[in-house]
Amino acid sequence: MTPPASRPGGIPEGRCLQAVTWRRLESPGTEHCELWESTTGPLLIGTTVLVSEGLPLLVRYTVACDPDWHTREARLVLHQGGTRRTLVLQVDDHQRWWRDGRELPELRGCVDVDLSVTPSTNTLPIRRLGLEVGQARDVTAAWVRLPDLSLERLEQRYTRLSSSLFRYESAGGSFVAEVDTDAHGLVTHYPSGWERVASSEG
Repeated sequence: MTPPASRPGGIPEGRCLQAVTWRRLESPGTEHCELWESTTGPLLIGTTVLVSEGLPLLVRYTVACDPDWHTREARLVLHQGGTRRTLVLQVDDHQRWWRDGRELPELRGCVDVDLSVTPSTNTLPIRRLGLEVGQARDVTAAWVRLPDLSLERLEQRYTRLSSSLFRYESAGGSFVAEVDTDAHGLVTHYPSGWERVASSEG
């Protein structure tokens, strides 16, 4: 079996729906993220600057989805302490995950990618599920931990509390946060994590 073909890099065809800047609340850090509408589906493109393990950490990422917000590809480039590392994840139509061209059977069936350094990937299940107020759904994500770029299968649950507020739970409820969002499903406030400080449409 072979992995799905890569998407071309660079600026996507389509239009930018929203650009946001977040600041990290519990430690120094900031992020610029753009949500794009492309010819093949939604795209998230972001750059995060953090301090990790006492070292400056820069992460550039792109997450590509199909029109129904299923993750199809994630690309990350990480710079830390003079070291540069990359990660390419691809997902085929059978929800088989591939890392740099090698299948990862432990992630088979995961629908979303969850990048630990950004609140942007919360948008993926929020938009795909389309929950009504009071509804809840369980999802399974491929969790990318940084700075080591390790991968873990992570069970998650989203409950819609209001038009903009979602309760996020992971690892059987051991972690819980109430996440506020905008009309695009992008985070405006993630307690102890991130807070939006600026945004622009288009």
